Amino acid sequence: MHDSPLKYWALMSPDCLALMTPQRCYTWSELEQVVSLYAKALVDQQVTQGSVVTCVGKNSPEMLLIYLACAELGAICALTMPQPQLALDGKLGTLYSSSQSAKVWWHDASDEIDYSLLKATQISVPQIELAQSCSQAEITRRYHTDSLASIIFTSGSMGKPKAVVHSHAQHLASAQGLLEQFHFEPSDCWLLSLPMYHVSGLAIVYRWLAAGAQLKVGGGDLLQDIQGVTHASLVATQLDRLLNSATSLDLSHVLLGGSHVPLTLSQQAAEQGIETWLGYGMTEAASTVTAKQIDATYSAGTVLPNRRLELRDGRIYIGGETLASGYFEQGVVTPIVDAQGWFDSKDLGEQLANGELVIKGRADNQFISGGENVHCEEIEAVLNQMEAITQSIVVPVADEEFGQRPVAVLQTDGLPEQKRIEQHLEQKLVKFKWPVAYFLLPESLLGSGIKVSRKQVKDWLAAQLKGCR
Repeated sequence: MHDSPLKYWALMSPDCLALMTPQRCYTWSELEQVVSLYAKALVDQQVTQGSVVTCVGKNSPEMLLIYLACAELGAICALTMPQPQLALDGKLGTLYSSSQSAKVWWHDASDEIDYSLLKATQISVPQIELAQSCSQAEITRRYHTDSLASIIFTSGSMGKPKAVVHSHAQHLASAQGLLEQFHFEPSDCWLLSLPMYHVSGLAIVYRWLAAGAQLKVGGGDLLQDIQGVTHASLVATQLDRLLNSATSLDLSHVLLGGSHVPLTLSQQAAEQGIETWLGYGMTEAASTVTAKQIDATYSAGTVLPNRRLELRDGRIYIGGETLASGYFEQGVVTPIVDAQGWFDSKDLGEQLANGELVIKGRADNQFISGGENVHCEEIEAVLNQMEAITQSIVVPVADEEFGQRPVAVLQTDGLPEQKRIEQHLEQKLVKFKWPVAYFLLPESLLGSGIKVSRKQVKDWLAAQLKGCR
């Protein structure tokens, strides 16, 4: 595609509703005009083809418009969450060489960060209210579907975050493959309910662009934002809250992520006419790799179009058109695939007779206890089925007799009694997999991302256990 999806829909469906924000609604034609104004503002600030523009912040109409403007100019948009200055400085060091001035836009700058100390040029953009009455700005469009488009940092749950760079073609291949099975029509509206700085949030943007449908950028109140929305990407606790609220829902499709999804929740949604789906994916594969409509068989579903998957001794390797161009560091892109085009996910899984994939966990989250292989995620999945537990992180700790034993750190309003937990576990796990101790996850480790950093939990737990000695 030589024209961007934005340009295509502005020509094909100029008067159709494209975007809803707290400030106003845009048709595709109006959206193209505003994006052109944003692109002109970026050009005036020396953003050119191949430039990296870093956006720091939570979802906002401005961040979306900057991303679309970068696409028109052939620039690369790096997206990252609000964070302490040291972490942000490290990411900017990955994106820019010492001779480059980082080009950074941030939304609602945190009081914790003194941005004047960052070696960065502050990017400014037009006020949306002013842009409403302006005509389209003249810009030289450099969009190409194979151009590098986005940089998303991995969660860093196992160490230093990596800067994963995708092209528009890779994102669109991901979107189009999912939409062959997960129906999303031009008259439908998808809520941008996940952060754009996570690949699962950016995937929503590309599904919208691929379908020529409607996107809603809300104000942060889910009960209010969900109004008029047919599609949403949620975690199970959010869907449960919506179903049990007095809110009238227009939802028809929900793509669920995160921890275990109870079948009863899916059945409750179905009674209200809502299809619930879940899947398996990762940043390097532009989000979802396998998916299915939830049923009584617990799995991550089958491989979606435009992807390939194979198991080697239980280890998952991914191929296909959605894989990232590579890891980005100061303008150099290091490929992530081997000579045959396969990416080692470092995840473990097995395939059922019907072709569905069951995820066993991370290869590096497996440990040996008393000569037996133990998967942290297997224990976590069982713990997460308890109503009182929002999520759990299982950490192996040294043990003189068994080598290592599991300890669980739980996100919950209050630690359940160990006896109650074990009554639950005895129905699901052999006894050597039961955690030997339980700790309450401190709020300081929750952060603002989808995932809790395993490394940070391990470090915190090590300090706790050291203090117990």
